[in-house]
Amino acid sequence: MSELALSIRGLKIRYGAIEAVKGIDLDVPEGKVVALLGANGAGKTSVLRSVSGLTRAAEGVIRFAGREITHMDAEKITKLGVVQSPEGRQIFRDLTVEENMKTGAFTIKSKARVQENFARCYRYFPRLEERKTQMSYTLSGGELQMLAIARALMAGPKLLLLDEPSLGLAPLVVRDIFSIIREIKAEGTTVLIVEQNALQTLKIADYGYVLETGKNSIHGPASELIKDTRLVEAYLGAV
Repeated sequence: MSELALSIRGLKIRYGAIEAVKGIDLDVPEGKVVALLGANGAGKTSVLRSVSGLTRAAEGVIRFAGREITHMDAEKITKLGVVQSPEGRQIFRDLTVEENMKTGAFTIKSKARVQENFARCYRYFPRLEERKTQMSYTLSGGELQMLAIARALMAGPKLLLLDEPSLGLAPLVVRDIFSIIREIKAEGTTVLIVEQNALQTLKIADYGYVLETGKNSIHGPASELIKDTRLVEAYLGAV
């Protein structure tokens, strides 16, 4: 059985009087892709932000590689190897593609390792290498999403947190993004992915959790969840 990269127990997240996440449990084994699925407002992004230290947990425990990180600063969590690629293509539009990617490697002191990470990202995303000197605001939506993922990969994550990587993208670009996530997993990076594109996500995931209004609704092996048409229609939306 795989060791756990991430373990969450009893996680609650509040925004003022609103309890967005109501005590969920979640495990991510090392080297696996785990999907966190559900409708808008279910609390998925809040969970990712709490793992990466951007949103404080009100209650519960988060452990990465056996070490508690529940109330650790975001920068320290990144240095441990937990890196988030946020939804919304939150890149620096007035930097070039390569300058944006380099900002993702701020925790890495070795120049040789930074160059290795550049080479890895360009292998995944040859289109970014073609556009490395372009200003980022000139990129298409699909290229911006590739850049957001590449910037996260520049940190050399042990656990990659992906927030809606297919949002608003054309079907062919979505296929490319999910194919790259498979490659990332094959090279040993653990992935926790938040997505509304349920069927595509379950095709590449090992395990899935469905959140409904901040609570665990159902979970199980992705190969089993994808067969449950009632589940897909009721909780995930037919895609």
